[in-house]
Amino acid sequence: MTVPDTTAPLAAGAPGTAPVLRLTGLGWGVGGATIVEDVSLSVREGEFLAFIGPNGAGKTSLFNLISGLTAATAGTIELDGTDMTASPAHARARRGIGRTFQTSSLWPAMSVADHVRLAAQAARGGSYRLWRRASRYTAEVDGVLERTGLGHRARATAAELSHGEKRKLELAVLLVGEPRLMLLDEPMAGVSAEEVPALTELIRTLHRDEGRTVLMVEHHMDVLLGLADRLAVMHHGRLLALDTPGAVTADPTVQQAYLGEGL
Repeated sequence: MTVPDTTAPLAAGAPGTAPVLRLTGLGWGVGGATIVEDVSLSVREGEFLAFIGPNGAGKTSLFNLISGLTAATAGTIELDGTDMTASPAHARARRGIGRTFQTSSLWPAMSVADHVRLAAQAARGGSYRLWRRASRYTAEVDGVLERTGLGHRARATAAELSHGEKRKLELAVLLVGEPRLMLLDEPMAGVSAEEVPALTELIRTLHRDEGRTVLMVEHHMDVLLGLADRLAVMHHGRLLALDTPGAVTADPTVQQAYLGEGL
């Protein structure tokens, strides 16, 4: 079994060693059931950490705890050395934690550009009723849409987008808030095989070219193996393994618990 090592420095050429996120003994339970139990790990600045595990292993629940959607019942969450365990989700967002979800929450009748414009207004603390008139955000919105490959779809409604384009729009909405730490929850869910390579390359660009720290839950192992610096395996709410992709996929315990069950 690969023992999680949260302190050892990465090899030369890997992301920096400064921890942007540190979880210590993190846990959450409800109704007498433990959903996440005793998770401890550190995420280094500029690292790409991917989470795998069977359905129900606690991956999304862990993201909910990190982003502040769920209050931890045990342990601590530190961001840049500051304890954020009791901080609400909006405070964590202001500190640079951004999040996407498994299920799309886009407005079907709203245009692509208006989604991003509204997100820009919210990120800057602007009034909701004034967001449509926020012309000062036009260049910023256009820039984000170009970066995510949606410039030509600015006037299309969300309902007119393919699944892959919807995932790109969710990333655009996230990016306009300039997150340092991006939590991506199954971004390939529902995306056609033809659209997966472009979406993968976009995420790679955000990580490597823009230097963003990324945590991602995903079931497409071929995607993760080409992106991740480390893999974390969740099983029954606990951290089963944490190591390089090669070490984790070769671990007999991981193979029995997850990889052998099929992806």
